Amino acid sequence: MNAGARDRGEAKGQLPLELPTTERFGREEFLPAASNRAALDMIDHWPDWPDRALTLVGPPGAGKSHLCAIWAARAGALVADPESLPGLESLVAEAPRAILIDNVDRVAEETALFHLLNFVNESDAFLLMSAARLPRAEDVRLPDLLSRLRRAPVVEIGAPDEELMRAVLEKLFKDRQLLVEPPALAYATLRLERSLDAARAFVAALDREALAQGRAVTRALAAQVMERFPQG
Repeated sequence: MNAGARDRGEAKGQLPLELPTTERFGREEFLPAASNRAALDMIDHWPDWPDRALTLVGPPGAGKSHLCAIWAARAGALVADPESLPGLESLVAEAPRAILIDNVDRVAEETALFHLLNFVNESDAFLLMSAARLPRAEDVRLPDLLSRLRRAPVVEIGAPDEELMRAVLEKLFKDRQLLVEPPALAYATLRLERSLDAARAFVAALDREALAQGRAVTRALAAQVMERFPQG
């Protein structure tokens, strides 16, 4: 039986007990790599930024939300929900010195975002925004909003490379106390979608399957789970 199942007492064929796992988004949990080095350096060098606003751009599952969480904790930022941004009166009353909008491309109300950007400019607050891609003219109805969004410097984070995917998988297996045979790790690294979200989901699925079958995490088990694992 795998190490993740020790002390759980499941027998082969029983339904696995889904124990809660805590996602940790601290600086020490972030794994640096070539794909995210520039973005991580910018977060680490706050408040020495080229501007008081910064946009972090990268594909889904690249680690943008983790970097945003690191910065928000360090800056004591107000974390704004992109689908329900605070109004101008609320911003003036609270007077935050730093604001985070993770997934700014999901903002539902452009006028609220326009007022928030103006507030940041007038109050000298810091603003970090993340997005899957840079804003385009066809994405934004308010011309003045588009110009303000484009005014913020951009730092890009790329999709995880093979080295980072392997390191992430190793860490996720370790967090779950799973003993994984090297061929299984190599198999998953090469075939899994290059996304941190995909890595988390795959490790969780593999853990459940190993517990259900009462067996170690081998290459054969990894292939079995991968065969029915949704890609993309």
